[in-house]
Amino acid sequence: MVTAVRHLGPNWYASVMGTAIVATAGAGLPLHLPGLRTACTAVWALSLAMLLALLAARALHWTYHRDQARAHLLDPAMAPFYGCLAMALLAVGGGTLVVGQDWIGLRAAVVLDAVLFCAGTLIGLTAAVAVPYLMAVRHHVHPAQATPVWLLPVVAPMVSAALGPLLVPYLPPGQPRETLLLACFAMFGLSLLATLLMLPLVFARLVTGGPLPLALTPTLFLVLGPLGQSTTAVGKFADFAPGVVPPADAQAFSLLAVLYGVPVMGFALLWLGLATAHVVRARRQGMRFTMTWWAFTFPVGTCVTGAESLSHHTGLAVYDGLAIVLYGVLVAAWATAAVHTARGLLSGALLAGPRPAPVALRPVTARTT
Repeated sequence: MVTAVRHLGPNWYASVMGTAIVATAGAGLPLHLPGLRTACTAVWALSLAMLLALLAARALHWTYHRDQARAHLLDPAMAPFYGCLAMALLAVGGGTLVVGQDWIGLRAAVVLDAVLFCAGTLIGLTAAVAVPYLMAVRHHVHPAQATPVWLLPVVAPMVSAALGPLLVPYLPPGQPRETLLLACFAMFGLSLLATLLMLPLVFARLVTGGPLPLALTPTLFLVLGPLGQSTTAVGKFADFAPGVVPPADAQAFSLLAVLYGVPVMGFALLWLGLATAHVVRARRQGMRFTMTWWAFTFPVGTCVTGAESLSHHTGLAVYDGLAIVLYGVLVAAWATAAVHTARGLLSGALLAGPRPAPVALRPVTARTT
């Protein structure tokens, strides 16, 4: 077991995020299908079990393979995935209040979500500072190396911004509630501005440097994360602001939910089409399964919750339809990634170390006489 976790990187937390969002996004659908909520609660329970198992495995990794853990931190391709640890904690915590309370009770759900939210937010804010710092002083990356993976550490505070308002009603009235809501709004701004700095690098690399390597092509879907999550966040601010902030501020949050969410969701759909075209091209050229396929899950799930929020605040049926269609895509992507991951774990292929590049042999020239 100790040897098996040597190459277990922080990118594995993406599987927890992708599973948890299936539960929370499904619970908010404008559908009343029998058994849907129970199925979502079961998926949340699975995400919680996955989180606990992965935390234990990563603890073994740091205890017995510190050299590899340090190597991950100094690897510009792996270090950004430390943002996934924060988002996994936050996603499971948010799901606890959305659906988990059906099985564990409201009191336990509030306590568990509060613990996971605080831990996830602290880790997310740390990653949002530490990873860009390492990129600047230790990684020495070049603009030609830019990928959507760079967005991961700066997106984590946006997940806190979207899920933190769920805890507002359980705080004492007055300043505690307003402080949490405005702290979430501050994290929304922090993450949004950082994303606006990073995203042009990614787009410029894509346009001027050509398509990403096949294995990294699914990471184009990561751009949907800050778009869908920010749309979800402004919707949550509008939902929980009444009675917490002054009426004028609550009205401003309601306007922001629509005036920000509608154009951003439009851009998300544009990017979804672009990313899908790249994935189809990569698939035709032989793209095989890697853990990057989990990028098809959580980012799409945030677009589902974003569409659900817009449906609530605009009353337009088109957003109901969009949420349902995107949720179908999410479930299909999650099932595909989950099956391939389970298969790779059973075979041991996903836990194996990177294979060395093949060495070309020099041609031998025979002497003739």
